[in-house]
Amino acid sequence: MRRFLKYNVIFAVILISGVGILSHTNYLDYEGPMTFDKYDEITFKNFRGLEFFKKSLYGSERFAYVYTSIDYEIQDNFVRIQSLFHPSRSFVYKKNSNSQELLTHEKYHIKITELFVRKAKEKVSELLDIESDKIRSIIRECDLDEQKFQDEYDYETFHSYVLSEQKRYEERVDSLLDLLAEFKKPKIYFNEKN
Repeated sequence: MRRFLKYNVIFAVILISGVGILSHTNYLDYEGPMTFDKYDEITFKNFRGLEFFKKSLYGSERFAYVYTSIDYEIQDNFVRIQSLFHPSRSFVYKKNSNSQELLTHEKYHIKITELFVRKAKEKVSELLDIESDKIRSIIRECDLDEQKFQDEYDYETFHSYVLSEQKRYEERVDSLLDLLAEFKKPKIYFNEKN
C-alpha cells in the first residue's frame, strides 16, 4: 500500500510539474521568438501557448495574451538590442477567434515593446563608448517604463474594448515609432559607422 501511494504521489508531482511548465511555454508546439521585422507575418496562428487556468477576462471568452521581451547583447564594438515576440508563451483563448480588433490590440503590445527598444537604442547611441553597466541600466529603465506603458495601454483601452482609446494609442505608438525610425536596426556600432 505504501509503495502504491509513493508512486501515485511521484506521478502526481510529475503531472503537475508538466502542466505548470506547459502553461508557461508550450514545448509541444514550440515556435521560437520572432523579431520585430516579422511583425506583419504575425497572426493568431502564431499564438501557440497553452492556458489551462483562465477561461474568461472580465466575463468575455474573447481574449488573448501576448508575451514580449527585450533582448540585448554587448560586444566590443557594438550593442544589439531587439524586441522579441514569444509565440509559444502567447495564447488566444478561443483558437478560432477571427477578431481583427483583438489581434490588432495584441500586436500593438509588440509595437510598444519595439518602441521602448528604440528608446533604449537612442540613449545607448548617445554614449561615447561601450559602458556595459550604463547600457544595462538604460535597458532596465526602458524595460520598467515599457511595463508601465503596457499596463496603461491595457487599462485605458480596456483590453481593446474601448475603441476610441485603442485608436488613440495606435496613432500615438505609430507616431513615436516613426520618430525613432533611425533606430530600427538592431545593432548600434561604436567606433564605426552603421
